[in-house]
Amino acid sequence: MGLRMFHHFSYLCRPIPIATSISKKDTMHPKVKNIENLATAEAFEQRKAKAGDLSPEIPSFRPGDTVKIAVRVVEGEKERIQNFQGVVIARRGSGMNETFRVRKISNGVGVERIFPIHSPIIQSLQVLKEGTVRRAKLYYLRGMSEKKIRQKLS
Repeated sequence: MGLRMFHHFSYLCRPIPIATSISKKDTMHPKVKNIENLATAEAFEQRKAKAGDLSPEIPSFRPGDTVKIAVRVVEGEKERIQNFQGVVIARRGSGMNETFRVRKISNGVGVERIFPIHSPIIQSLQVLKEGTVRRAKLYYLRGMSEKKIRQKLS
């Protein structure tokens, strides 16, 4: 009876393979890589066509930076530009799927918005102030006041 119980749990004694640090791009099939590169190029071309010759260049920015984003807002048949200024609290994804999350405090209420980097609704992106943080995701800023956030980011 005791032997049978050990036999039943023998899968616990098998060696577990150690995961190596291979990125997703390295394990992708060449055709899938090609499709992803084409999708990124297509998104860039679509964005350039939408903006005309004034296609915005995306500056390099990191979490902790204060950015000002000019967003195209369509209301009915009219289109206008609305500025969204806040702190970048996260960046994720790569290529076509890359997004960043910006948080600002408006009338005492925290507002977060997620923007795709290659989105045609972004007319311009300007880095106003560079923050010095040690983390990639700054979700802990959600529970802080404006004054504490300024102290943390400087």
